[in-house]
Amino acid sequence: MQIQKDNVVTLHYTVSTTDGDLIDSSHEAPPMSFLQGSHFMIEGIEDALFGKVKGDKFEVTVDPDKAYGDRHDDLVQEVPAAMFEDMDVEVGMSFRATTDDGEQSVIIIDKTDTTVTVDGNHPLAGMSLSFDIEVVDVREATAEEIEHGHVHAEGGCGHTH
Repeated sequence: MQIQKDNVVTLHYTVSTTDGDLIDSSHEAPPMSFLQGSHFMIEGIEDALFGKVKGDKFEVTVDPDKAYGDRHDDLVQEVPAAMFEDMDVEVGMSFRATTDDGEQSVIIIDKTDTTVTVDGNHPLAGMSLSFDIEVVDVREATAEEIEHGHVHAEGGCGHTH
């Protein structure tokens, strides 16, 4: 079966920078399953999977526009440390912040006694990424999985919609 929209795809992956620095790998855990076309995976991976079959192994480089987007300098802001009154913040911490545009994930990239610098960019924004992918399985999604937009474990999805 060739991968198409609304198939459940199970795969293993390794992702690295284009310079070869390892970022993440699924090989030490069970393979990942997702609903093709649900935007669970970055666009460049979903695009590369179309037409592949169980057992296929391939490499693909994904540019920022099909991965985590370009970096935006305006998403890096220095804010008063007083905004974090009772919190012991450290560089590298991430949390959800309320902004004029709604909730946003931010990472603390610098701190002084008076200021904290936060970055709202995804940590991989602006990077081209290299993926090694192995398609472990492909199956038709159930009507319920398609309706819910995600893969269900055996016995259902464990929550109400």
